[in-house]
Amino acid sequence: MFSSTDERGQSQVTLQSTKGLHDCRSYRLGIVEYGEALCLQNRLAGARSQGEITDTLLLLQHPPVITLGKSGKATNVLAPEAIERNHIRIIHTDRGGDVTYHGPGQLVVYPILNLQSHALDVAGYVWNLEEVIIRVLACCGIVGGRVDKLRGVWAGQEKIASLGVHLSSAITTHGLALNVNNDLSPFGLINPCGTGRPMTSMARILGRPQDMEAVESLMLKAFVEVFRFYLREEPPDTLEPFR
Repeated sequence: MFSSTDERGQSQVTLQSTKGLHDCRSYRLGIVEYGEALCLQNRLAGARSQGEITDTLLLLQHPPVITLGKSGKATNVLAPEAIERNHIRIIHTDRGGDVTYHGPGQLVVYPILNLQSHALDVAGYVWNLEEVIIRVLACCGIVGGRVDKLRGVWAGQEKIASLGVHLSSAITTHGLALNVNNDLSPFGLINPCGTGRPMTSMARILGRPQDMEAVESLMLKAFVEVFRFYLREEPPDTLEPFR
């Protein structure tokens, strides 16, 4: 595996041989409103289902927002008045899972993949996403793991990354959220994922803020390894036709 730069100055993360690999494009988008990111995912998913684009990874952060998945329970929103007072939106989505919080400093990855081409079912896909996160954490000296019957990745008894996915005609949307440098206090306004378990972050465990760009690069490297991607990074403006 190596990283290189193309003629436009865009870095690439690839394996030395492309034989048997899945073509993929990735985009680092910075901070994006949740609704805007959802519309972008849906348009990309439509294009992926028609074979118009390759597998795609969107790396981004969200302004403060609380989302409820298809199994979300209103009772897991613990402090609605405080949420309103802090101007945090609550959005119902079509992803799996319960309630979670997104905010600046949290790395969100939305893979738009065709699972048929990867010969994966939903369980295998979720396992792979967890494996990606575990590898990223290991590169930073954090031991991440799974908890039986619970989705996501854990550092000891605390949850450090959440998963919530949607599948339509074998095309994935939504994805993973890794707590890197984000403020953890808003999680106290909800019962995250309905588990009653505390949340943590990379910065909290390591005692210092992390370089988000470096964590993004580790994330791309782990996706290449786990999903066997031939990956090329593209500039965000090339997504304009889908916005």
